[in-house]
Amino acid sequence: MALDPEVQEMVDNFNRLQIPPIHKIHPKMIRIIEARMARKQVTQPTPLYEVKKEKIKLPHRKIKLRIYKPVANEAGTPQPAIVFYHGGGWVIGSLDSHDELCRRIAVGSGCCVIAVDYRLAPEHPFPAAMQDAYDAFHYITEHAEQWELDASRIAVAGDSAGGNLATVVCIAAKDHGTTMPAAQLLFYPSTGKGEGTLSYEENGQGYILTAEIMSWFEKSYFKGEENATEPYASPLLATDLTGMPSALIITAQYDPLRDQGAQYAERLKESGNEVHYECYDGMIHGFVSQLQLPRSAEAVRKASEQIGDWLKGGE
Repeated sequence: MALDPEVQEMVDNFNRLQIPPIHKIHPKMIRIIEARMARKQVTQPTPLYEVKKEKIKLPHRKIKLRIYKPVANEAGTPQPAIVFYHGGGWVIGSLDSHDELCRRIAVGSGCCVIAVDYRLAPEHPFPAAMQDAYDAFHYITEHAEQWELDASRIAVAGDSAGGNLATVVCIAAKDHGTTMPAAQLLFYPSTGKGEGTLSYEENGQGYILTAEIMSWFEKSYFKGEENATEPYASPLLATDLTGMPSALIITAQYDPLRDQGAQYAERLKESGNEVHYECYDGMIHGFVSQLQLPRSAEAVRKASEQIGDWLKGGE
């Protein structure tokens, strides 16, 4: 299928801007630009029952959370929840850049969504983001009662690098014998080194996220080949993926990471896990954050409803 016409227009407009390649701009400057864009992007955020900020204390650091409640708890009944990790190559992205996406996921799933503001590279290289993701999930489960959450029905979700962190939380929970997420929702996750895959060859240039940018993200986060080949960095390299939570994995046709997501879905299936995989034709990497596009909004709605149904199955 050809590139979706609305996505094609977005790509053409991006290319006409002649912005310097992201890997040639200092990460701090990119984050400033991204913050300005996030404030302008959504003039009327999706309304929710409650959105509040929290700061949690973890060993040797504090990190911020943003909690999205779509509805009030019924008579104090604990709600299912989704812990969300934003994308951005482990280098950029923030609570603000994914605010509207988290709101849409909360509404679509009917679950409380908790976004985690993990530490970013290159200031904090691997495994900092992974440790924040894992520790935050377990902090949330341990404090579920005070936030009126059902600790047995807390899923993880994320897009791109955030999808990587979400599924790594599951792998680490299995390895350490700690609480396992109830489900995982992964939007075009980074699951391993993509060089040599067909999607890298087909989509490595011309669709905003390029192979060169991905290489820069990986070098910024992993700081060495030895880190990039650890299962907590590249989940495809995990030797044992049995006993993982139900997974919903969404990829995009014109995305260099497409085949990584497909391969990971297959690995999970082969290991006996429940997996639903869907590749959206005509779409590019990052499309679920482009909520002004009808098909993007529809993808978020469908995925949110499905993961919400998984979590509410315990009722």
